Amino acid sequence: MFDKRFIPTSIKEARQCGIDRFDVILFTGDAYVDHPSFGVAVIARILQREGYTVAVVPQPNWRDDLRDFRKLGAPRLFFGVTSGNMDSMVNHYTAARRLRSDDAYTPGGRAGARPDYAVTVYSRILKRLYPDTPVVIGGIEASLRRLSHYDYWQDRIMPSILTDSGADLLCYGLGDKVMVEVARFIASGFNPKRLHTLRQTAYLTDAKGIERLEPSQTVMLRSFDDITADKRLLGDNFVEIETQSNVMSPKRLVEPVGDRFVVVNAPYPSLTTQEIDRTYELPFTRMPHPRYHNKGPIPAWEMIKFSVNTHRGCFGGCSFCTISAHQGKFISSRSERSILDEVRAITQMPGFAGYISDIGGPSANMYRMGGVDTSICASCRRPSCLFPRPCVNLDNSHAHLLDLYRKIDAIPGIKKSFVASGIRYDLFDDNFGDAYLREVIVRHTSGKLKVAPEHTEEHVLKMMRKPPFNAFERLNDKFRLICRQEKLRYLLVPYFISSHPACRLSDMKQLSQRIRSLGLKLDQVQDFTPTPMTLSSTIYCTGIDPYSQKQIFVEHSPDEKKRQKSCFF
Repeated sequence: MFDKRFIPTSIKEARQCGIDRFDVILFTGDAYVDHPSFGVAVIARILQREGYTVAVVPQPNWRDDLRDFRKLGAPRLFFGVTSGNMDSMVNHYTAARRLRSDDAYTPGGRAGARPDYAVTVYSRILKRLYPDTPVVIGGIEASLRRLSHYDYWQDRIMPSILTDSGADLLCYGLGDKVMVEVARFIASGFNPKRLHTLRQTAYLTDAKGIERLEPSQTVMLRSFDDITADKRLLGDNFVEIETQSNVMSPKRLVEPVGDRFVVVNAPYPSLTTQEIDRTYELPFTRMPHPRYHNKGPIPAWEMIKFSVNTHRGCFGGCSFCTISAHQGKFISSRSERSILDEVRAITQMPGFAGYISDIGGPSANMYRMGGVDTSICASCRRPSCLFPRPCVNLDNSHAHLLDLYRKIDAIPGIKKSFVASGIRYDLFDDNFGDAYLREVIVRHTSGKLKVAPEHTEEHVLKMMRKPPFNAFERLNDKFRLICRQEKLRYLLVPYFISSHPACRLSDMKQLSQRIRSLGLKLDQVQDFTPTPMTLSSTIYCTGIDPYSQKQIFVEHSPDEKKRQKSCFF
């Protein structure tokens, strides 16, 4: 008998739930795990709360007779399509463009359960089978490919995913608000013109559609044709896109593609505490769907099943990171009550032994941080609140987190809670910074504290929008002092990136020497992988910093990239 706590995934389960036809059917490249860390589960639960019947089709087979795409028929409202929690190309390939042998989002870690460019493949199939049913795409892959972008795996500039996928609408960023509005608008009668007025969506239109837009609220980007003729213009577009992603009152973006136009409407404001709490109060089972019984563990779920996400968004603005482009720069924090309720629920999960694996977020210690005077934030255009120096208007108090940690540890059944997400040590200049560091080291570290200086050389760090290396050196001194005082034999584990724009082999050799001089082990390194909609990827493609227009050294040679990484070992 189907466990009705889960969203149905088959016609048999639908019948046991008394559903003849679904309002919305969601296709995903991930296994279906009913946990708030899995995007498709969040969207399914939100739509279900609004009264819609929802199905999830996880990892459909796109190679056979397409029975997975046919089995539930056409939904009453629309198909939703996502690649899952990762861009499918990042999921499939290493920085050296080698095919990975595993997939953390598939039972047993099995590779090959989703196609390359999964959103496009799924959408094309659905439009071919059901041409009259709207297809709405979303998630990280669609979100970061909403406009022209450099694709590292094909080594070329590609147009908006809307042009290739055939989708009717794209929802970018976090879908808590926009997916409900999409369902509501389509339920009242599918009218593309009306649907195109929704915030946080993107769509294709013709010249007449552009005439209806308010010029004062619209930014016209360079066309895809112009960019492919002169790739330096990709940088001009990036500056506009990043600016509008990071301001409080953004404008819509329009990019010509041939004789059509991609329109990206302005996003919704960041979720309020009440809004984000509503999402985490949904009846998640926090478990994989029963269909995976005896099919092997799902590594991504095993890693986070006893973890708690405290907030969304990141104001760090690192050049190589996509968080602000997808989740936004402004922090949306959950209430203490919501977080503590989730911790209590975790204590009742099968297999829980008393240890919360992570209390974190994109950057673990940005909880409840933001501008003191929001009127200053309203006029700010900085992509980072921390680079080149922390904003004087930033409230970076760690007092809220210190209080939260202590309340979590006081819950019956909790033996220890860990902070496994990376922390920003350039936020430690508040009155609670040293106290926070001591709290994390003594009570919330399993023996290794992970931080991400990323590099040691100043010119590379500037290109990454990271703090000077002496900030890490100060952290290392404090870490060693606390460990001596508390008689702890813990390790500080720094993460680094090789082959980032501006980084030469000589810089990596210098990095290696400086880290060894500090007595640190070099075992955490990631070769730079250009991903869509980041400053670093734009520079990798063009060789130019779009803000300064200066030429930047970029290592493209696979052999030289390998040599840079080898400096660690």
